[in-house]
Amino acid sequence: RSTALQPLFKMSYSCSKVGDPRPGQPYKGGKFCAFLPDNREGQKTAMLLKKAFECGLTFQIKSCHGEERVTWGLIPHKTSWDGGKARNGYPDAQYLREVSTVL
Repeated sequence: RSTALQPLFKMSYSCSKVGDPRPGQPYKGGKFCAFLPDNREGQKTAMLLKKAFECGLTFQIKSCHGEERVTWGLIPHKTSWDGGKARNGYPDAQYLREVSTVL
């Protein structure tokens, strides 16, 4: 297995905004971890994911059991270094191509 880049996002508690399920209501944050291969294509993808994060496209707020919480948005992330595509992990030969298309 090659060395992995490991982006980490930490989302704090805050209040939702217009366009979220319940604007003005507090939501629960969390720590989110995603993995990319440490190679040229992985580093390029990391830069695109950073831009998506800065534009507010990485996460969304969803209502879960009466509580607002931050969840992953529509951009696919590899949250495990193993387990394959079915478990959001590697190996997944198409992932970098697919996420680049989405980004």
